[in-house]
Amino acid sequence: MAGAGAQKTDTNPQEDDIDGFAVAVVREEGGWKVSAMKPSALTDLADAELQLRELRAAGAAFGLLDIDDEFFIVLRPAPSGAMVLVSDATAAIDYDVAADALDVLDIDVPDLDPDDLDDVEPWAEGSLALLSDLGLPEAVMSVIVDDTDLYADEQIGMIAARLGFADELAAVLDKLGH
Repeated sequence: MAGAGAQKTDTNPQEDDIDGFAVAVVREEGGWKVSAMKPSALTDLADAELQLRELRAAGAAFGLLDIDDEFFIVLRPAPSGAMVLVSDATAAIDYDVAADALDVLDIDVPDLDPDDLDDVEPWAEGSLALLSDLGLPEAVMSVIVDDTDLYADEQIGMIAARLGFADELAAVLDKLGH
């Protein structure tokens, strides 16, 4: 699904080399349910979206993807197409799944030299308000995304704590060994 401007490079981590986790989060009947997604969600955004759609949840559903603790993606299927937030657009230079996220957003992969990435401040792309209807205002998501001193799993933990499913997330991550 990598689109305009997204090209695989020799610097892309191989699927087997990607660490992290992908979880599906569903809000039903006033409670949260968190479940692990297949590891393929970390490398293929279309697959992650398919996994979320296959949940056929009556309530709100979204995915949280922690890719190599470098960045995270929030993916929320919607009838008109998926809503996406990628915490670091520069990750699209090294990770196809981030390039896929930018493609969904119709944004070109940043034209940066991979050797210069350490000197570039990361920036988010996508809607910071995509979880606002669930209780995470855009301003709070902005603070979470902008805190570049945190690892992606810590940022996801902040999202979970703010929305009230931190315990459910911790239980799933314990089972996954994270």
